[in-house]
Amino acid sequence: MSEIEDFQILKDGLDYKFFFNGKWKNSESGKIIPIRNPYNNELVGNIQACTKEEADRIIECARSNIECWNETPIRDRAEILREAAKLMLKWSKPLGSLLMKEIGKPIKSAISEITRTADIFNATADSASQISGETMMGDVFKGFTRETISMTYRVPLGVVLCIGPFNYPFNLTGSKIAPALLAGNSVVMKPPTQGALTPLHFGIILEKVGVPPGVFNIITGRGSEIGDYLTAHPKIDMISFTGSSETGKSLAKMAGMKPLLLELGGKDAAIVLNDANLDLVVKSIISGAFSFSGQRCTAVKRVLPMPNIADKLVENVTESTLKLTVGDPAENNTIGPLISSKQCDYVQGLIDDALEKGATLKCGNKREGNIMWPTILDHVTIDMRVAWEEPFGPVLPFIRVYSAEEAIQISNQSEYGLQGMIFTENIDLAFNIAQELDVGSVQINGKSSRGPDHFPFLGTKSSGLGTQGIKYSIEAMSRPKVVVMNLTEKGKLVRECKFEGN
Repeated sequence: MSEIEDFQILKDGLDYKFFFNGKWKNSESGKIIPIRNPYNNELVGNIQACTKEEADRIIECARSNIECWNETPIRDRAEILREAAKLMLKWSKPLGSLLMKEIGKPIKSAISEITRTADIFNATADSASQISGETMMGDVFKGFTRETISMTYRVPLGVVLCIGPFNYPFNLTGSKIAPALLAGNSVVMKPPTQGALTPLHFGIILEKVGVPPGVFNIITGRGSEIGDYLTAHPKIDMISFTGSSETGKSLAKMAGMKPLLLELGGKDAAIVLNDANLDLVVKSIISGAFSFSGQRCTAVKRVLPMPNIADKLVENVTESTLKLTVGDPAENNTIGPLISSKQCDYVQGLIDDALEKGATLKCGNKREGNIMWPTILDHVTIDMRVAWEEPFGPVLPFIRVYSAEEAIQISNQSEYGLQGMIFTENIDLAFNIAQELDVGSVQINGKSSRGPDHFPFLGTKSSGLGTQGIKYSIEAMSRPKVVVMNLTEKGKLVRECKFEGN
């Protein structure tokens, strides 16, 4: 079977199927959901609108296959992940092309998303030793002897529901699937509606590399129709979700006592002190604010410059912003379409509110279809919506501050707490400011970023729950199990200490 034929298994024409118990199926609902290119509105494909009854069967299938997968040796699970990574690399260009069409991501970045996911699968496989456990002797604690022995090892949680976002539908779904499978769980994957087509290929990839039928399953449909049902389902044992803070909070209420990993929104602030390296700051801010048109939870979403650097910084950032290319993502333009017209309307509302309240427009505030030109707003004040709300679009406000204390206060007043940035040559001061910021991570002299995928990644407040990163995700998707052996006196060897003195 050729590679092209491989890709045809999961669809009939433009109608993509869902993946259940090792087979591709059409939904009994008879309904499909069109996925259109946000750049030109062309139909990319249709996904199945699965029913609640189909969700029941998929979850039951995943539950019945936990034991067979957990009994697969860890080294074999790790090797399967490595083989899956090889297929991702082999298919990175066609998968990247499909990703570019369905979410409007620049083609170079889309292909990079596929290869980065392959790196995650390989690195997760390399972390297999984390599940090996430990042995402890009781005699370190008062009242116990070494005949009391604890053997601790990690076991899977059960059925893990992986829900990915539209902006990184392959990568941020794959970063959940790999640790879930390595830990011995079965998986039900719910891709985002817009962005569902590329992650559907996890079904083909994992089937071809030897994941048994029923261990990995995919259900598609609108979150508003089946999302709540999946989240509250009593036979889902753990949920890993990336998306908006509003959805994450709702999900947490419905999930009850289920363990959760939530990666939510952010309002990442860059604090720029007077002694900062101007060229480094400009480069970091441009890349951080406008990559994928600002549609990233870790995007630079506001800049807090000190007085002596503010004027020059705003001018240099504006100058660099005007050089960014805008247009067709197939031509690798930096700025492409936002995911929907509704999102464009929201971003425009933030811009309009700021301008009405006295902000200075340095560039941008232009729209064609779903493309919004990168917009710089200076002299933004804290009574403006754009100072606090997450735009998920190419708009960057500058809020001028007069002290590090003021910058810390504005940063911490946000409902979000994902990442913060500090730009300065004074590393001692940077470290002191970092300790005051109420965020999951602080970047010193660098843009906000998810970072290497083995680093811990987390947020405070409305930015998330739990810690991600390969090691941390494996731990979150498994639990310790303790077996205590109490050896009897009958089997005890008694020795006397001998002392030979003068």
